Amino acid sequence: MKPMPQIAFLECSRCNHHVSADTPQTLCPLCAGSLYVRYDMDALKRTARREDPAARASASNTSLGMWRYAAVLPDVAPVTLGEGWTPMLQSKRYPGLHIKEEGANPTGTFKARGLGLAVTMAKHYGLEHLAVPSAGNAASALAAYAAAAGIAAHIFMPQDVPFANYLEGIVYGADVNMIDGLISDCARIVGERIKQQKDSSTPINEVWFDISTLKEPFRVEGKKTMGYELVEQLGWTYPDAVFYPTGGGVGLIGMWKAFEEMEALGWVSGKRPKMYALQAAGCEPIVKAFEQHKPTSEFFPNADTFAAGLRVPKPYGDYIILDILAQSGGKAIASDDATILQSILDYARNEGLFLSPEGAAATAAYDQLLKSGELKPTDKVVLFNTGAGLKYTDMTAEAMHLRRPNEKKPTLPTSLPVGGIITPQ
Repeated sequence: MKPMPQIAFLECSRCNHHVSADTPQTLCPLCAGSLYVRYDMDALKRTARREDPAARASASNTSLGMWRYAAVLPDVAPVTLGEGWTPMLQSKRYPGLHIKEEGANPTGTFKARGLGLAVTMAKHYGLEHLAVPSAGNAASALAAYAAAAGIAAHIFMPQDVPFANYLEGIVYGADVNMIDGLISDCARIVGERIKQQKDSSTPINEVWFDISTLKEPFRVEGKKTMGYELVEQLGWTYPDAVFYPTGGGVGLIGMWKAFEEMEALGWVSGKRPKMYALQAAGCEPIVKAFEQHKPTSEFFPNADTFAAGLRVPKPYGDYIILDILAQSGGKAIASDDATILQSILDYARNEGLFLSPEGAAATAAYDQLLKSGELKPTDKVVLFNTGAGLKYTDMTAEAMHLRRPNEKKPTLPTSLPVGGIITPQ
């Protein structure tokens, strides 16, 4: 594995205040902005090297997953389950479309990247209790990596998340709490619990650490590896556009940070891709803010969509997401649930890909822009399917009004005849 860099400092994304990374940090102490991890880029430029394109397919080279980018990740011992280096699939119908299949990650989603690195750092800092509000998949990933690290995970999810997310939390031994509400309600409860602990006599090692989206600096570091990967898998070149399903938006933010770092290191040049943030019409705070030319979003009332990962009424990093869209010349687009479902079926039957509802929000938007002529089939586009469709079997089946044939509890015969081809009559 490549040598890892020391963190120079943490920098506020809003006011640029610097904070030490020697102890665990959440938000900027001055303005509550999200913190970025910063390295000595001049030193990295002298030591960090990108892989030769001819060598990138070797098994020894790819087996490290996202930790192949150790040269631009914190200097810590990884807690890893094999996350990263996911397939880049060429579309069978559109010559310029590449689908980044994040469902190949541990726990079946891109969340493994961010939580893998966040839990790695938690173990490095000696934290013993981690808490997260989640729309589902972040909870699953935290439960898995916390189990691998020997850390307690406290999970708060809306009670109507995909059943797989609930099951995973239980199987991995997490403290699972199902809430009658949205992820925003879960976040409020986590914040209240931590405040109660700090105000009481709870021993410091038992106080939960909030590992919410953009409320600690290392989930972005894990997610940024998607940006390194997509550029490397395209031969160290930029695509014309990146389509990213956006709930909390950490992946989009992380990729933009990766592009900045790669340019500073001289690993990639040229015009950065247009960034597209894709949402569901039932919860589209970023789309509304983008269309109204606002720097931040407003809380989206009555959020309702079967794309559970997009059901984030107000992303904490909305100001960063909207700034990236403006800088890149991209846009935010929403599709309704019927269109998302149709895109799931279309890509399954014509591409052999079972997309997550979030990934299908991206393909639906891509198809919309093809029809309008804003995109051509030959434009080089990387589109993220952020999770395996199989994690959403209950949600997708419900959207299709699909039930198991003869859905009765099967009754087994009291005795079975034995004999035939394999055993004597």
